[in-house]
Amino acid sequence: MAETTDDRLRLLIERIERLEEEKKGIADDLREVYGEAKAVGYDVKIMRQIVRLRKMKADDRREMDMVLETYKSALGID
Repeated sequence: MAETTDDRLRLLIERIERLEEEKKGIADDLREVYGEAKAVGYDVKIMRQIVRLRKMKADDRREMDMVLETYKSALGID
């Protein structure tokens, strides 16, 4: 029984290691794409915000915008 448990643990660890390596590869790819965007003149900081906003549901985005406007108004920010 211990051998089966040990094998299962080893397999799980190996899967995690493979996924971590894939994640690193994807992060490298993303960095490259943002680098290309910056090289042709796009504002990468704004692009990251747009990507984050596009992931949000429309209702959540509207709520965030309303709260942001409320805070800006309270602080006298145009």
